[in-house]
Amino acid sequence: MNSKRFSPPSCTIKSRFTRRFLRAFLKINRQRTRTPSSPMEICQRYLKVKLAADVSMASAVGSRRAWSRAMLAKIRHGVRAGSASSLTMRKRKIYHGKKSTKEVGIVGNAKMLRKLVPGGEAMNTCSLLDETFHYIKCLSTQVKVMTRIADQICST
Repeated sequence: MNSKRFSPPSCTIKSRFTRRFLRAFLKINRQRTRTPSSPMEICQRYLKVKLAADVSMASAVGSRRAWSRAMLAKIRHGVRAGSASSLTMRKRKIYHGKKSTKEVGIVGNAKMLRKLVPGGEAMNTCSLLDETFHYIKCLSTQVKVMTRIADQICST
């Protein structure tokens, strides 16, 4: 039996996301002004980082998944060349009231998932569940990587 430890391939989604996000993050950081930022500049910077994270994750996954194709298409058509003026903060309205009997169960849950998963509107229930599972795994990876980056930045 070989005593060498198994090393994961260097082309995992996590490593591709990390490389792409760090490149984008460094570019955003270089554009930052040295003076104290106004609330508007902070908001624009937040949106740039969020966009970089979304693009990096969808690009790392590639065209294998419907949610990544939908996210990249939405970004391509919604944001022109990363201009800060075209970035707007959107809030999702979440309904916390009583649900009607029509929306209870699988149909109601699938309806909610379709709104949350990029490209979910065009999927059947089985595909939606598969894409949701993969999307959640990728979001979890994104959070772990970004947390590690933030920890490294804060510790220096």
